[in-house]
Amino acid sequence: MIMSIRLLYTLHTLFFLSLSSISYAKVTPRFPSSVVSPEQISVSTENELYRAKYFTQILDHFNFQPQSYQTFQQRYLVNDTYWGGAKNNAPIFVYTGNEGDIEWFAQNTGFMFEIAPHFKALLVFIEHRFYGKSIPYGGDKVVAYKNSSTLGYLSSAQALADYATLIIDLKKNLTATDSPVVVFGGSYGGMLAAWFRLKYPHVTIGALASSSPILNFENITSPYSFNNIVTQDFKSESENCYKVIKASWQQIVDTASQPGGPELLRKSFHICKDDISAGSLENWLGTAYIYTAMTDYPTPSNFLNPMPAYPIKQMCKAIDDPATGKDIFAKLYRAVSIYYNYTGTAMCFDLDDNSDPHGLAEWTWQACTEMIMPTDGNNKESIFPASEWIYNDRVRFCKAKFNVVPRPTWITNEFGGHDIKRVLKRFGSNIIFFNGVRDPWSGGGVLKNISESIIAIVAKEGKLSSESKDKYMHTVNCTSLLIIAVIFLWETIISVKRSRWFLLIFT
Repeated sequence: MIMSIRLLYTLHTLFFLSLSSISYAKVTPRFPSSVVSPEQISVSTENELYRAKYFTQILDHFNFQPQSYQTFQQRYLVNDTYWGGAKNNAPIFVYTGNEGDIEWFAQNTGFMFEIAPHFKALLVFIEHRFYGKSIPYGGDKVVAYKNSSTLGYLSSAQALADYATLIIDLKKNLTATDSPVVVFGGSYGGMLAAWFRLKYPHVTIGALASSSPILNFENITSPYSFNNIVTQDFKSESENCYKVIKASWQQIVDTASQPGGPELLRKSFHICKDDISAGSLENWLGTAYIYTAMTDYPTPSNFLNPMPAYPIKQMCKAIDDPATGKDIFAKLYRAVSIYYNYTGTAMCFDLDDNSDPHGLAEWTWQACTEMIMPTDGNNKESIFPASEWIYNDRVRFCKAKFNVVPRPTWITNEFGGHDIKRVLKRFGSNIIFFNGVRDPWSGGGVLKNISESIIAIVAKEGKLSSESKDKYMHTVNCTSLLIIAVIFLWETIISVKRSRWFLLIFT
């Protein structure tokens, strides 16, 4: 349960694409956390973990045009090992899929599997439309991803309607209409879980939204917040480590502009191709720092890449190691190898590698339409070069890529976000927001209780690089028990309302 809670407040996921603060050439993926564990569940085959099923889903829930009635096969995964059955009104725990292949999440999920026996819960993982195998237009990605006329059906609102439709139909088929549903999710999936509870309270009794930056829109959260937390993660580990990385950007630019400089950089960082630019190298290095900050776990992990326990600590050890002398590039190479090559199997690196093993590419569309999350600002103290979040940069990219103009206020119009405490206190209920303060996404999360049933659980030492493992284990176990207790309370309330003595209490 320890590592499953860890990733509760880290994941992308797989999460969003934005104009990189250190590369202006392209949109790069950012992937926060999920309700997943970086350690594989110990099962011998995937069939022991889940069964894949498909649901015939409508293409467009919100219009009645002829094309709206087209359908596609939406994949979902089921584990009924622990389910107490419909006759006992046993609960159904649903994972609201992120922007990627749902099997990737299910195979790395710990928390839901670990608490399922306590609740005798049915586990369901629903894949997000346009990702994995849940592709409209007959599963033809070429057609589905062709242009805005087809990608226009990829949105958070359509995804939430998918989940509601599937869950209602599943409960009906299982004769489980009285089984309470709790939704779980992390990062984008956590945002979906929280929004699902608000939009479809008749479908779910509650939501656990981990590392879900629902406040990272418009001017609600500072555009400097994300990278400020990344900066603090490294700075708190080692002041020298922070200073070396911070000073390295200018050194890379200066070296690249000198005769023989690009070749020196290529050899120093073991780059495969001769053609190398300062911008592409900076983007490659920055990606390693950011993703490591988002997956800085206290035990070895293999979620994004194989990495050791406390990878930021290991990166800073490599930078602070006196064996590399004053060779800054050697220090940086050893540091980022913690992220890119911990196994030691890679001989060189391709800076132009655009492989997408987890099927995340279509997040670019969402980042160009509704998920406009200002996160790329860097103040003078940032570990990255000083920069401003410039909305027009996003607009130019999205026009060139899709011929669409982003709608930066749509999410707050659709789901809210401004004055969140006042608004949710009036009508919301039964949501757990889980964050770790060392998680870069926590800056856009809900960090304080809103009401008696909208609860913020905050791990004060989110990445816990300064804590002993025993203290970490105690902290996480206590958090796990608290989450279990809250979910149990939700279910108890539902059960009480169905019992006879409900009348004694409420009449």
